[in-house]
Amino acid sequence: MADLTTPAVSLVARDDGAFVELRLARPPRNLLDGPALDLIAELAAAAASPVHRLARAILITAEGPNFSVGASVPEHGRAHVAVMLARFHRTIGALVACDLPIVAAVRGHCLGGGLEVVSLATRLVAHPGAQLGQPEIRLGALAPVASLLLPRRLGQARAEDLLLSGRVIDATVARDLGLVDDLADDPEAAAAAWIRANLVPHSASSLRLATRAARAGLRRDLAELLPTLERLYADELASTHDAEEGVRAFIDKRAPRWEHQ
Repeated sequence: MADLTTPAVSLVARDDGAFVELRLARPPRNLLDGPALDLIAELAAAAASPVHRLARAILITAEGPNFSVGASVPEHGRAHVAVMLARFHRTIGALVACDLPIVAAVRGHCLGGGLEVVSLATRLVAHPGAQLGQPEIRLGALAPVASLLLPRRLGQARAEDLLLSGRVIDATVARDLGLVDDLADDPEAAAAAWIRANLVPHSASSLRLATRAARAGLRRDLAELLPTLERLYADELASTHDAEEGVRAFIDKRAPRWEHQ
């Protein structure tokens, strides 16, 4: 039933094509490095193709104990960050442009870029033991996509709480904040059941157009606002001592020595 598979990510039609499952397949960390991001973008475009014209949703899951620990830390370094940001922007854009409702199932760690991906979700289901966070500030970095998406999902103050503290929260707290919609011991099954109950009864063609309409403001912000946030990172933050120190400290497995500049 697989339409396209790779070592890092797979795309599989479910329920006779009623929805598709995009599955991160590089456990245990499911790192979102450059090649993985490129593959997600490719598979999201494939999900929008006529081959999957009956699909009413895209379900995002992951193999292994963790959803994703996020982007590759070395790719946050000064020499690589512009390319990393461009790849991530392309991936997020492809997921939005597929015009399919996104439902995500999370277990274990869902951090950084992993949380940014699932913050696109219409419905986010988490295992009670899941841990979610946007820890880029701990690297002396910022998260452009999360800076755009989390205020939409949580409101400004709650979004700033996660973006500026870098704290990692458990699934119950995430549900209380509005980041997670539901908790389930089997989040993949619960997410699939939600799709069957709430999306599959609808016309696939109408649902895609309704999804495009619902995302009109998000599309505008991705096109107009996200590039500004990316320039803030690549042109200003990446040139500071502390941004480079945060990456070096993580790689060296030591506490960062901030110079506040």
